[in-house]
Amino acid sequence: MRYICDAGAMTWFQLETEAEAQGESQLMDHAVERYFREAYEKAQRSYVPPAGGRFIEQNIGLKDYIRKTMPMFVTLRDNDGKAHVTGMLPPSGKPQPGFRAIIVGPSNSDPYPAFAAAIAALARHLGLPLERVDCYPYQR
Repeated sequence: MRYICDAGAMTWFQLETEAEAQGESQLMDHAVERYFREAYEKAQRSYVPPAGGRFIEQNIGLKDYIRKTMPMFVTLRDNDGKAHVTGMLPPSGKPQPGFRAIIVGPSNSDPYPAFAAAIAALARHLGLPLERVDCYPYQR
């Protein structure tokens, strides 16, 4: 996991591997692992190695390309490492037309009542609007 920012007594991290996404899915009882895998595979398929490069060097830029191309998957953790919120944000955490950020709690519950301040801290850090009305997909 890669550190993103602090949010009071909690910390936001970026999930960087399928194993981390799998662990997040188990801890939070939701399907972030599936979305992570699909996004990773899509980014990997779209990679075009630099022209004229040697065969052995064709995947040198693949990891950075994938990180910049696929959605940013994030988790909010407390000091004990317990997961409280999971998010899927636009690539590199930058606004992107047509991309809908998703923020959910355990079992796809609404995290905003308990963690609105932490979500706002992430939004400020990234310069990305993360309003409940736009990001929580299961509103009634």
